[in-house]
Amino acid sequence: MNKATKAEQYLLERIRRGDEAAWSEFVNRYRGRLLSFARARVSQRADAEDVVQETFIAFIRSLRGYRGDCDVETYLFVLLRRKVIDTYRDKRTTHICLIQDTYDVEGQRTQGDDPFAEIPGPGQTASWYARADEQYSLQRAALADALSELVSGLKNALDFRDLQITELLFYCQLSNKDVAKIMAVRENLVALVKHRSLKQIRKHISKRKLPPEPSGGNFERLLTDLWESQRLSCPKRSTIGSYLLETLEPAWHEYVDFHLNVLGCRFCRANLEDLRSRTTEAGQKQLYARIMESTVGFLSTQS
Repeated sequence: MNKATKAEQYLLERIRRGDEAAWSEFVNRYRGRLLSFARARVSQRADAEDVVQETFIAFIRSLRGYRGDCDVETYLFVLLRRKVIDTYRDKRTTHICLIQDTYDVEGQRTQGDDPFAEIPGPGQTASWYARADEQYSLQRAALADALSELVSGLKNALDFRDLQITELLFYCQLSNKDVAKIMAVRENLVALVKHRSLKQIRKHISKRKLPPEPSGGNFERLLTDLWESQRLSCPKRSTIGSYLLETLEPAWHEYVDFHLNVLGCRFCRANLEDLRSRTTEAGQKQLYARIMESTVGFLSTQS
């Protein structure tokens, strides 16, 4: 899983010390892609700008607790998505990929679902809840590592067909039948890829000697939650830039095109739109001024 880079950590340390220039650099770096994401989910530009501004406020308020377990961009996208869902509660805002608006998504989750909620506790004591929370954290960490290993292996092998199938299954939560239709393959092939992927994931977890996995659909919902929150298969921003310039190798170009335009990953489409709009920066100056005005006062609380 991607963690904050040394350069990002250095920038954040400057922000924690109240460095306004560092905060200005940070806002400039991320505001465009966040606005592109928000505008894809919110109909009015003014509303999109509002949730982006609120996201930067939430980020700087939570900065003390951010330890770089995921990269900064992913953390910001998670904050922004929560703001959008909390403010505009409709089915579409819960979908992270455009393709989910077309197909019925299995196992719809509500924010805050706990995959371990159905496991009864012995007397439900405070110590039991503490152990359950620790087990859940261990399970999530092991699953994140297993999924990261799975995705990295498929990418390194240039096995983009199986990667696309697993994205549709776990990232988008589509049925085997719908995945087969989208990929133009037989349904039994989709089932085989799914079985093989789950077998690899469970083999990785078994080495950790963890508690039993959550039952039924809860396990796959947890996989989807991790895939979304860690953005496990999302191409790097530099890769999306190379796609835009048409300088990628054919296999990679085809995969990134699938991720952007078939899956319709809104995180990556936001990066694409931001890269395209970087030549028209003047249109974002007003939002930048609003963000700086509403957040710079929090800098002194970080030192």
